[in-house]
Amino acid sequence: MPSSMRERFREQVREDVKAAALDQLASGGAQALSINAIAKQLGVSGAGLYRYFASRDDLLTALVLDAYGDLRDAVAQEVDAAGTPQERFHALARAYRAWAQAQPHRYELLFKPPVPGYDAHAEPLALAARSLMMILLGILADLRAEETAPPRAYGNEEVLAVRAAGAPEFYLAVAVWSKLHGIVSLEIGGGLTAMNIDVDALFENEMRILLYRTTQRAAASG
Repeated sequence: MPSSMRERFREQVREDVKAAALDQLASGGAQALSINAIAKQLGVSGAGLYRYFASRDDLLTALVLDAYGDLRDAVAQEVDAAGTPQERFHALARAYRAWAQAQPHRYELLFKPPVPGYDAHAEPLALAARSLMMILLGILADLRAEETAPPRAYGNEEVLAVRAAGAPEFYLAVAVWSKLHGIVSLEIGGGLTAMNIDVDALFENEMRILLYRTTQRAAASG
């Protein structure tokens, strides 16, 4: 089989395995993930699939990286289509929530330890997570400067430098993300269901408050 055909076949098998794995995640969470069960579903041997994913953790990593990429693309698309820094802030928050609502099993895979012993802080995963922080840092920079141009594009090395320097904008970004993540996680996890409240209204109100406080702090750090 020519090399290009072999690579296409390999990638197709990997995609089929990941699709089956996502079905398992949706029905039973990360604990339900089983290479052997996927092999049975696909009609191949378990040993054969280990040629495509060396272990369950290797498969988990591929799923996490895909999820980070999809979430970042969904957020970036909405942010890029928005206008002012304030509009981009709300676009980021709403896109983040919408993605989590549409794919809660993938959202939880990103922000909960999937299985005991899994290294969720490995460098490829940390790099993928920082890609989201790049978008937020760009918006915060625009809020501070009150620019209406497209968001400042932070690179990975800049994010690392901002964090290492203990810069105010890094701590502000972490505070914003913590608030956004907290509300969305409560909603996705069912923590707001019993409160008999309008979650949409709650989210929009909390984001308005968060934007106001963020704008004040961004201006103070400028």
